Amino acid sequence: MGTPDEFMLADMKAKYEEHASSMTFDRLYEFDVEFGHMFSVLHKRLNEHFDGINGRARSKRHYWADPSRDLIALIDELEADLYFLKRAGIDVAFDVTYQEALERCRPWLSPSGGSTVPEDFEQIKVIKFEPVFIRQTDSVRLTNQPVNVKLTMVGEGSYAHVYSYVDPEYGMKVAVKRARRNISERDLARFRQEFEVMKHLSFPYVVEVFRYDEERHEYRMEFCEETLRDYVTKRNSKLAFPTRKRVALQFLYGLNYLHSQNYLHRDISLQNILLKVYPSGAVLVKLSDFGLVKDATSEFTLTQTELRGTIRDPQLESFKDYKITNEIYAIGWVLSFIFTGRESLRTGTDGVARIVKKCTDHDPEQRYQSVLNLIADVEALVTTPIDAPA
Repeated sequence: MGTPDEFMLADMKAKYEEHASSMTFDRLYEFDVEFGHMFSVLHKRLNEHFDGINGRARSKRHYWADPSRDLIALIDELEADLYFLKRAGIDVAFDVTYQEALERCRPWLSPSGGSTVPEDFEQIKVIKFEPVFIRQTDSVRLTNQPVNVKLTMVGEGSYAHVYSYVDPEYGMKVAVKRARRNISERDLARFRQEFEVMKHLSFPYVVEVFRYDEERHEYRMEFCEETLRDYVTKRNSKLAFPTRKRVALQFLYGLNYLHSQNYLHRDISLQNILLKVYPSGAVLVKLSDFGLVKDATSEFTLTQTELRGTIRDPQLESFKDYKITNEIYAIGWVLSFIFTGRESLRTGTDGVARIVKKCTDHDPEQRYQSVLNLIADVEALVTTPIDAPA
């Protein structure tokens, strides 16, 4: 038997299910499976009122009777429901500008005869493309804990969101990757395949995954503090060459291992390479985002229109023809960024420029034919021993 709070939550969600929303607002809350529709309905109703009030403030300064009564009821309903959610342990942040707008409207709203908009009323800034209700934390179930553990969103992709939480037993941060609500069956299968591939892999430079939740379509994985783009961009003026070289080699070692397992990543980007950053200054590169990985048994043969990788070889006409030389092209771009901090190809005659040029040669036959050969040339780059640990 459920608790009184559980019954009240069920009744509240059922109340909002009776109201229609629209894709315009649904898309803003698709990450929230439990309360997304409720927030979408409320956001839509608020925007309709705010648009109406702004229009009347510019013309006859009279807000009609029925809308006035509806907005008064909406304010009361919103306050009551947000209070109940808070009492039930569900922390929802309501946009401050919308809170202030409702507070400005309440004094002049009348339950009968319509409402007179004050002459000094300032136009309400209507928010259309961002959520105004945000669950500051979500939750995750732990098998050895009696209560849910709070989650914080740390990133999002085309078909999944990434959260983090601190494991209460070990005191360490863990990441959770959760499939978006209402994604296609094909993308959900790809999401599950991503987990299975990563579970099969075991290597220091590949993100480790732990468990798949069939009910929530999510899995746990080790937490990494930064993407490669963020790490290099924040420190570019201070990163010494030896550190860049070690980061580059860890990246290459990870890809060489992946290729040795007969996989091609196919979605190499500065966002899909993560780094664990330690207080000492040491870093550990981790390959992630294996949603487009290709192996010999893959059922996902994508066409040219489905190319989604950030770094794409201009010589690749169709994704179904993707080969290791196409992967080498993307690798060249990443290496150029690691060594320069700029999102453009390194040019010149030095060792790094020669490596980048060979990776990205217009003729795929002139490129490195394996990551192992590429590693040998990067290892041969001359460095000095003075540097922070990495």
